[in-house]
Amino acid sequence: MLAASDPAEIEQVIGRSPRPDVTVASKRIAAVVGTRPEAIKMAPVILALESMQGFSVDVCATAQHRQLLDQTLQLFDIMPRFDLNVMRQQQLLPDLTARILQGMSTILSQNHYDMLLVQGDTTTAFAAAMAAFYANVPVGHIEAGLRSGEKRFPYPEEMNRRLVSTMADIHFAPTKSSRDNLLREGADASQVHVTGNTVIDALDWIISRIHTDRFPEVRALQLQLEPVIGDNTVILVTAHRRESFGNPIREICHAILDLAQQHRNCHFVYPVHPNSEIRVPVNRLLTGVKNIHLIEPLAYPAFVWLMSRSAIILTDSGGVQEEGPSLGKPVLIMRDTTERTEGIKAGLAFLIGRDRKRIVQTVTETLASQLHPSDGGRVSPYGSGTAGSLICRIIADRLSDKTSPSAIKSDSAHNSRNEESREVFLQVP
Repeated sequence: MLAASDPAEIEQVIGRSPRPDVTVASKRIAAVVGTRPEAIKMAPVILALESMQGFSVDVCATAQHRQLLDQTLQLFDIMPRFDLNVMRQQQLLPDLTARILQGMSTILSQNHYDMLLVQGDTTTAFAAAMAAFYANVPVGHIEAGLRSGEKRFPYPEEMNRRLVSTMADIHFAPTKSSRDNLLREGADASQVHVTGNTVIDALDWIISRIHTDRFPEVRALQLQLEPVIGDNTVILVTAHRRESFGNPIREICHAILDLAQQHRNCHFVYPVHPNSEIRVPVNRLLTGVKNIHLIEPLAYPAFVWLMSRSAIILTDSGGVQEEGPSLGKPVLIMRDTTERTEGIKAGLAFLIGRDRKRIVQTVTETLASQLHPSDGGRVSPYGSGTAGSLICRIIADRLSDKTSPSAIKSDSAHNSRNEESREVFLQVP
């Protein structure tokens, strides 16, 4: 990895980078990712763009989440051309924002792009969109228009996505509700497109391969869990958000402990986030209980298998609210508000908060209901798995009157991925 200790050195490193072997007529797209959810949801768009004639894609990784991001990019065989490597221990949001803004601004000053794509509501998306705005590069926002209505919930994601919307030139809204949010805020209707959510594309891709030998991590998880859980009911738990730090995560843990004692034939599987604000109280309160299994964070294919194996999903996550209903699983949302209301309206997700008694009561009622045996057959409110290709067609229509969005490269051209153009790495101080 090439390291740069100040902006001048960063510019020098970028200046030495090999340029992609593209034609003059090609449209150049920068796709920015920093976390695992961004990589999962951006991958269908990146791969679809790479398969289209007349487009060149540079993937820029900020590494806001280092290990989980790397695992996901490897899963989809995506190699970043640029890697800012901004992750630091106990990093404050202002410092993270500044590093990403500085690094992306340098990249954009040294490379011409016809559009920069950001996904969702992370600090990476916000800072990269701002850098593109300063550089006068059009911004395409994937998963645009989600709103909780509370600017500090989730924090800082709600404000991140609102601010990205003000800088974006084209909005890819996953649902009609998201489109309506943007229109109410004054977005140009001609630049708002309902595409479905790209996470369904990625989920379908994984599910279609989950029972093959492609994902050894799935088999490893099965070997770890199946001897102890057998055919018993599994409840998947994920809780990691900032709003859950402190007393909320303790309430969640006590609720899980109560449930484990009341439902001894149920097994609670909890992949524990590495953040010490979560890991310390979870390990202290839940370690050593026979039917509670605290495991390390999972690679995405293993996590998809675990979702599919579960009867109920108990979560404070955003993406799981989309994935769970698409797998026919009831999702109990341990938050006070949610920006993903479509699952609730469809009767597939339920907002239950983080109160100990309410969590216990709702899980118990759901176990007793007829909801949990379902393993599909429901129509996902988040799309049909074609969002990535639709977004690419919209981009092609916007950027070129000559590029045919249906012109597909040969398999050999697609698979080669121009390794030379993706070998440069940066490190922002």
